[in-house]
Amino acid sequence: MQMIFFSSKGWKSWGLSGRPVISERMPVLVDDDLLFEDERGLRDTMAINRWLRWLPLNGAPAPNSWEFYGRTLREWCEFLEPLRIGVFDDRARLKDALSLYAVDRSCGPLKRRFMASTWNQQMSILSRFYAWAEKESHASAVPFTYKESVTMFGDQVRTQQVNQARRRTPKRHVTIRYFEADFAEMFVRGLAGLRPDGSPDTVYRGRTLTRNAAVGDLVLSSGLRLQEFTYLLDVEVPPLPSKPSETPIPFPVPEGVTKGRKFRTTWTSYSSLARVHRYLATVRPVATGGSQWKPPARWGEPLVVSEADARGGRVNGIRVQWAALTPSERRRLVAPGGGSMLLGVQANGAPFTAWATVFERTSTRIRERFEPRFPHAFPHRLRHTFAIRTLERLVSGYFMEAARMVHATDADAALALYLSKADPMMVLRDLLGHTSVVTTEAYLRRLDMTRIYRDAYQHAGHEFDLFAEAEADEEFEDEAVLV
Repeated sequence: MQMIFFSSKGWKSWGLSGRPVISERMPVLVDDDLLFEDERGLRDTMAINRWLRWLPLNGAPAPNSWEFYGRTLREWCEFLEPLRIGVFDDRARLKDALSLYAVDRSCGPLKRRFMASTWNQQMSILSRFYAWAEKESHASAVPFTYKESVTMFGDQVRTQQVNQARRRTPKRHVTIRYFEADFAEMFVRGLAGLRPDGSPDTVYRGRTLTRNAAVGDLVLSSGLRLQEFTYLLDVEVPPLPSKPSETPIPFPVPEGVTKGRKFRTTWTSYSSLARVHRYLATVRPVATGGSQWKPPARWGEPLVVSEADARGGRVNGIRVQWAALTPSERRRLVAPGGGSMLLGVQANGAPFTAWATVFERTSTRIRERFEPRFPHAFPHRLRHTFAIRTLERLVSGYFMEAARMVHATDADAALALYLSKADPMMVLRDLLGHTSVVTTEAYLRRLDMTRIYRDAYQHAGHEFDLFAEAEADEEFEDEAVLV
């Protein structure tokens, strides 16, 4: 079975009455004989391709997601073919095939094995596909068995089905890590070409250190995802307040680069934002000023910008809003003065997108030369660090106290009220862009949020002479007597 990616280029010569209603880069599965129907009628690939075409309507608007979904279904079809089992066969035969597939992907040849996380992703995709196929009358049964689970946060209760075909994985708080405060500081200094103590690292001869440290520090203080900070435009960086402030500074995240294309506002610190502005005022203009960079032809036509401001500009003569532009379009933007419009640029003004490589090389250098315990610095680890650090400050009252100070000076009364009255989990939900606080709670449990609440409670006990441990012991005194 082949998987191709649809392109409408040249469609007028195909003899059609109108443009094909298929998204560009949409994966299409085709049997090796290049037929979509035979003497038995339409083949299973027709139903699969229809489901793929409707992915943008079902929470998957990104082409990269379409490709992964398409590959998952292709691999499943290729596994079924030698077994002579159809994609929409009866339930017993499909369950037999799924059982064999599970063994193959966990204990089969090394090149065919899946990690538990990859297997679970594939089962989620196949589950969604079969649920749709059954509803659309393509399938008479599904090969999965489900059980119900209940999650609760406060008065919110959510019931959901759990696919029994999923493999057990380690507790996520064991495998997902975040930077403690000292490691976070060490990481930013490493990006800046400094030693852990802040002195110059005379052995290291890195380039674009100001850029790397500014962006790394921004991500740690804002929780931006990789796609969000990679394709952020320089004009979308919020202005720096006239005076330093202990309260966080709102940071709008345009929906064009967010997960699920949902606009949200996170925040950043004054010091991190000031660092970005120093980069924008010094190093970046040197790289972009008079740059002759143009996007390569394989990316598509250049998008030349004029009359740019914080919200939008003219792109090839047409007024557009930055928030509407996708990552691939943002990568092609050519600034009015030359060079890329992205926040991070190379020395020649071209867009820089290899942040995962920069972060990993920095963590490797720190680990090999200074601190053997230093973990790998995946981009999402910085987002985890932001989440934990922010929750610590929300629970400890740090932001509340800062908000009261701001409110006293009437600098930002709305933000002061929000920080003083909102539940910490609700605040963090908004900053991370989660739809439900239940999602935020599940996410934080993987990062050991119980430790934060425990530390905050113990601190409050000593602060106000409550002595939490002694009080807890008293609760069991009567029980000890009875024994």
